[in-house]
Amino acid sequence: MKSVRSRLRLVFLLTTICFFGGAIPIFAVGNYFEVAYPGSKNTNELIYDVTYRLWIPDGVKTLRGVIVHQHGCGVGSWKGAVPGAKDLHWQALAKKWDCALLVPSYQMGEKDNCRLWCDPRNGSEKTFLKSLGDFAKQSGRGELEKVPWCLWGHSGGGFWSSLMLTLHPERIVAIWFRSGSAFGAWEKGEIAKPQLTPAVYQVPLMFNGGVKEESDPRHGPARVADRTMFKLWREHGAPAGFAPDPRTGHETGDSRYLAIPFFDACLAMRLPARTGQPLKPVDLKPAWLADIHGDEAHPAAKFAHDPKEAGWLPNERVAKAWEQYVKFGEVDDTTPPPAPTNPTAAAKSDGVELTWDAEIDFESGLKAFIIQRDGKDLAQFPEKPQNKFGRPLFQNMSYGDTCVEPLLDFKFTDTTARAGERQEYRVVAVNGVGLKSKPSRTVSVRCRVVATLLSPSSHILDHDGDKSVAAPTTPAPRSP
Repeated sequence: MKSVRSRLRLVFLLTTICFFGGAIPIFAVGNYFEVAYPGSKNTNELIYDVTYRLWIPDGVKTLRGVIVHQHGCGVGSWKGAVPGAKDLHWQALAKKWDCALLVPSYQMGEKDNCRLWCDPRNGSEKTFLKSLGDFAKQSGRGELEKVPWCLWGHSGGGFWSSLMLTLHPERIVAIWFRSGSAFGAWEKGEIAKPQLTPAVYQVPLMFNGGVKEESDPRHGPARVADRTMFKLWREHGAPAGFAPDPRTGHETGDSRYLAIPFFDACLAMRLPARTGQPLKPVDLKPAWLADIHGDEAHPAAKFAHDPKEAGWLPNERVAKAWEQYVKFGEVDDTTPPPAPTNPTAAAKSDGVELTWDAEIDFESGLKAFIIQRDGKDLAQFPEKPQNKFGRPLFQNMSYGDTCVEPLLDFKFTDTTARAGERQEYRVVAVNGVGLKSKPSRTVSVRCRVVATLLSPSSHILDHDGDKSVAAPTTPAPRSP
């Protein structure tokens, strides 16, 4: 059926006039900051240009830590990291613990030597610390120079994180090594071997590589070295785990669904009550242990084998997620996501524009939203969520676990709004495993046709803002 607008166009020149019940709020979810430094020609300084991007959640009185998401080697890796501070799922972890999210981009060329940045002793440690100082000034949050870090690193990012462990163990809450550490390189003498103090064995670690890459000539030897590092750390009693990904090679896949709960548990265990205090020691009482060649975990007190040969897991929740992950390469979620909040509906020349807020499902992330009109499903947004490396998501994902541009807003335009009728809208969130939230509250819009002498016909939309708000009887016209 043709729309009312199309039929009226046959008789009149159509003009669209909108009336609003109030200004549409713009919902701020946090603040973004950026610092960039040019490459240097000086000895022991970073030779590559680098940009650091930081996100700080709204409403945080005092920051308690920084989540660092560090890309790997190559042009594609650093370019893929550019939008990383806008990743909704990693933001959810940061927000939960009053932390900032920091994503660097070391701008090397495709044939450049990656170790000139991923070995922090070649200058990237200095620029990283400098960025924290500059972000402290930009944001007015001096605690950024003092708070501890969670380090997530892929490939060269894991290499960097393992060396930062030897330089700043007292600042590190936990580390996630996705397909990378520097252990093999320093043991072979390819780089200077760092000093391993007792403190390096007090930091929780998780080694996570793809099973398929173990037979890859390029990446396989490094995975053997990761196993050797894991074994050495466990011999020293270190809280270190091992989580092979059965579905992937060097790509990160769906590892975030285990990495985020791992960091969540470590932050809960180790963050101090006040900024400036030392990190709390690891509490071994709730630990579970797992045979790294199997897929079952047990409470540490009931583990029947040598604990030094087992992988450490911080608590039962992470242990159950680990069991699923090492079997299937993903983690299930049995709880629906939170319902969207603060919906608005506004009349526009091309239809009805809806906006809303949403909290990201902490366990499985966000897949899409269902837009409901008059009690029935109208559309899924986005229509076809993307992710060739794992679960389809609202934010498409890269090879290196970063969101992919262009990024979508929480905004949808209904271009099929029916003239002459009041339309009611609700929004439903869909999490990463397909579970739906309860609907948001209802917002309504009335669309009607008005004929005038000067402008033969106008398509007028009234914005109520909420179902309970009455539409004005004689609104004053405004230009679109």
